[in-house]
Amino acid sequence: MSEIATLEVNGKKIEFPVIVGTENEVAIDIKTLRGASGGVVTIDPGYKNTGSCQSAITFLNGEEGILRYRGYSIEELAEKADFLEVAYLLIFGELPTAEQLEKFHADIKAEAHVDEDVKKILDGFPKSAHPMGVLSSLTSALIAFNPSSVNVDSEEDMYNAIVKVLGKFPVLTAWAHRKRMGLPLDYGDDNLGYVENFMKMMFNRPNKEYKANPIVTNALDKLLILHADHEQNCSTSTVRIVGSSHAGLYVSLSAGISALWGPLHGGANQAVLEMLEAIKLDGGDTKKYMGKAKDKADPFRLMGFGHRVYKNFDPRAKIIKVAADEVLADLGVNDPILDIAKGLEQEALSDSYFVDRKLYPNVDFYSGIIYRAMGIPVEMFTPMFALGRLPGWIAQWREMRLRKEPIGRPRQIYTGENLRSFKPVNER
Repeated sequence: MSEIATLEVNGKKIEFPVIVGTENEVAIDIKTLRGASGGVVTIDPGYKNTGSCQSAITFLNGEEGILRYRGYSIEELAEKADFLEVAYLLIFGELPTAEQLEKFHADIKAEAHVDEDVKKILDGFPKSAHPMGVLSSLTSALIAFNPSSVNVDSEEDMYNAIVKVLGKFPVLTAWAHRKRMGLPLDYGDDNLGYVENFMKMMFNRPNKEYKANPIVTNALDKLLILHADHEQNCSTSTVRIVGSSHAGLYVSLSAGISALWGPLHGGANQAVLEMLEAIKLDGGDTKKYMGKAKDKADPFRLMGFGHRVYKNFDPRAKIIKVAADEVLADLGVNDPILDIAKGLEQEALSDSYFVDRKLYPNVDFYSGIIYRAMGIPVEMFTPMFALGRLPGWIAQWREMRLRKEPIGRPRQIYTGENLRSFKPVNER
């Protein structure tokens, strides 16, 4: 017999089934609560204790520092897979065969062009526009060039929509960067891999031959894998709840991009670099700022350390720290900002205050360092995150639609005025 949970409210006992996941996560299924209790609901600001869905995509255990995609550890995937393999895994549930991967890449490349009229939309943005705003707008605009809705019950329709957005999104991301930098738009080279081609679209100059750096390309490939999905975070939940209204894939992704933009989410790596810039302007004394971080009365907050979900360590940070060290060593970048970052890292890893509280550098800290070393401007950090998160958003949207989940509609507890009478303006 399945386990049940009992809630007593208003003198009435109500029983609810207990759900156990494949990793022994336990949840109380309260979907009948409001009807059975005569209108009682739960309240959980920030949804820290509320599961919005059942999902077979990503398993995350923050207490033990575990992250797995479809059962595969993030450590093994980062070491042995490339980004397109991981994208296929997240979206379709299994690692692709060699033939499936080759077709997947070929189909994506076949869609890696954007209607010329999209350039007119891009031209309408000033160079000062933040790339995340540009990217969100252009992604949403894709629906105008692909007006037919996706038939989610057709595997062919779903597959075609997926390869289409995976082909076009890197182009839009690179164009957002080139628009801001005043560079001519570039389509890259079909002979290159997915990540290598994106790098070319980002950094190719019209007056010189582009040469890829394998160490940098490998680091970016790893970063995209580490960012590919992260369970029901803010942007992923946004994609699912927008899609639950049967909004299309493009607009659902656009909503996810907007959610990712915030400094408490995808914008955290940008916030890290802005913090490092501020420390530099104040003389670059890392010990001083570590002291400020420990002072509860000081408003300064150390960005890029600790994590809301991971209470021990961020497994992604362990992986990308190695890649960051390799990139810095290979590029030999002489940058006081990166020197400050390395100083903060060393302080935090040796200071008992941070060690005891498990406030280790997280993936945002190291990703910001890598992007800085690569010459990517700080405003592009979050679009780079969005490129990595794209497969996860697609996978979550697809899962939600295939499971025919109901439209998202949270409840609330009203705390406003009671009923009152309207007064004409001359009596107020």
